[in-house]
Amino acid sequence: MMRSMYSGVSGLRIHQTKMDVIGNNIANVNTAGFKASRVTFSEVFSQTVQGASGASENSGGTNPMQIGLGSSVSSIDINMTEGAAQRTDNPLDLKIEGEGFFVVSDATGNKFTRAGAFRIDEAGNLVNPDGLNVMGWYPNATTGAIEKGEVKPLQILNAQNMYIEPTATSAITLSGNINKNDPQITGAGSPFTFNLYDSLGYSYTAQFTITENTTAPPVYTFDLAADSVTDAQGNTITNDVLSVNIEFDPATGKVVTPLPAFQITGLSTDFSEFTNPMPIDAAGITMFAGNTTVTGTPGDATGIGGGNQAGTISGFEVGSDGKILGRYTNGETKLLGQVVIATFENPAGLQKLGANLFVSTSNSGEFDGIGEDITSTGGSFNAGVLEMSNVDLSTEFTEMITTQRGFQANSRIITSSDEMLQELVNLKR
Repeated sequence: MMRSMYSGVSGLRIHQTKMDVIGNNIANVNTAGFKASRVTFSEVFSQTVQGASGASENSGGTNPMQIGLGSSVSSIDINMTEGAAQRTDNPLDLKIEGEGFFVVSDATGNKFTRAGAFRIDEAGNLVNPDGLNVMGWYPNATTGAIEKGEVKPLQILNAQNMYIEPTATSAITLSGNINKNDPQITGAGSPFTFNLYDSLGYSYTAQFTITENTTAPPVYTFDLAADSVTDAQGNTITNDVLSVNIEFDPATGKVVTPLPAFQITGLSTDFSEFTNPMPIDAAGITMFAGNTTVTGTPGDATGIGGGNQAGTISGFEVGSDGKILGRYTNGETKLLGQVVIATFENPAGLQKLGANLFVSTSNSGEFDGIGEDITSTGGSFNAGVLEMSNVDLSTEFTEMITTQRGFQANSRIITSSDEMLQELVNLKR
């Protein structure tokens, strides 16, 4: 008779454990990156009153007779399904779309989380709300491309990233139209200007004139005089005289190719350098009716090589691949680093530490110290978004009801067993 009482006690214990887990799930229904847990039960061993017997010539077989001795907690599992997205519009808030975990670290080592609420600390480090460093990769100092290797704390606003160096203009692209009847074209020349930069980021203005070559129409001469490149204060700098004839097809109004060599040479100052020679692409000029609108743009046809002055960082953004781009006041961008993820063979085998953190265990698999590019797993980062808790309140409330009823039923076993014992004691009066 006492067995039923102890079975009821075991039932109370496991249902109390399940209610503890449910309570924790509900308490974290709004915790970013939280993963809900569930409890499963199993029966404990049974007392065998009579073993089984096989069939014989004179009788059939009998089944074993056993009395169960209660239940126990079989497992407390972590549900690693992805939570819904919560928009925050904070550029440093990141949500992992797919599998994997952010790698964060402190003095005790690497830890893992799905909560991507990050910020910049006073030292320029990318950290989580508890000050753990977000880990990732840095670009190669020479090539500027991300260099994979052992993860390191991402310091976004270090001394090297606070500004971007100036670059010299390395190409010029001309565009626009020439009106063959423009009186300036047929007279003293139609002027146009464009800007270019030296190696220190100082800006200069070059002025060309376009005139009709009357001996070989439709050919137009582009001239750059020796004193036609000036700095912001109007001071003339040294350059070679340039005069190039560009021929147009009268049927199409477009430049005849191949173009003659068209480049600026001899640019120099006593304190900086220029790209010498500096090629000029005039293939985009037309000779249609309308106004003369020729202009020059620093850079090649794709915009590369325009040059720029020095700039200071004005903001940053994180791409879907985790690459952090710095934006600078001169319009340039610079790759500052890349956030990486860690993946595990058995994510549910990770151990919770609190503060939305996990550590690896022998059953989760170990972190290799390098991490992965999130795109290699088919995933991506979503900036300005956080992953919400994956707690399902409808499931939790339903489990809470069944857990409460299970607890009540087991308590009735104890009280009923007690009443039976009382009846036994009352036999002697």
